[in-house]
Amino acid sequence: MAEPMPILRPATAQDVPAMVAIYNQSVAVNTASWDTEPQTVPERRAWFEERSAAGQAILIAEVAGRVVGWASWGPFRGKAGYRMTREDTLYVDESARGLGVGRLLLGGLVSTAREAGVHVLMAAVSHENDVSIALHEKLGFVEVGRLPQAGAKFGRWLDLVLLQLTLDDRPLP
Repeated sequence: MAEPMPILRPATAQDVPAMVAIYNQSVAVNTASWDTEPQTVPERRAWFEERSAAGQAILIAEVAGRVVGWASWGPFRGKAGYRMTREDTLYVDESARGLGVGRLLLGGLVSTAREAGVHVLMAAVSHENDVSIALHEKLGFVEVGRLPQAGAKFGRWLDLVLLQLTLDDRPLP
């Protein structure tokens, strides 16, 4: 029997505990997140409410009714001059890696960012995360910078890879 296909949908507040569980997998075992302590549901709920109120995308991938990944885009930097640039984030449950969930989520982020009038979508990825870098590149992102030893986790230095996708060529409003 074939695996059910993942579906993409907007996140709801009820998804927050599953989002936290998926995020904390990465906190514990890899450098997809540079957090070193697990996140709590109340912390992510506050983040969720802030992003939702600001009209920023938060997407869920689910398989057979189970959340297997999530993604969002939000502020790149706080200054007004960056108002048309956003940064993406996405996490996939260990059980769903290799099933196309990341591509589904990132494709959804790109679409929602275009619809929202975002000009540039950025990704900031650990140099160790070859899968995420390759995924972004498959969807048209280009490496635009590398910050050597910008972070540290698990007793080693981490380089930050910056990838960029320009979503349109319209003139500045």
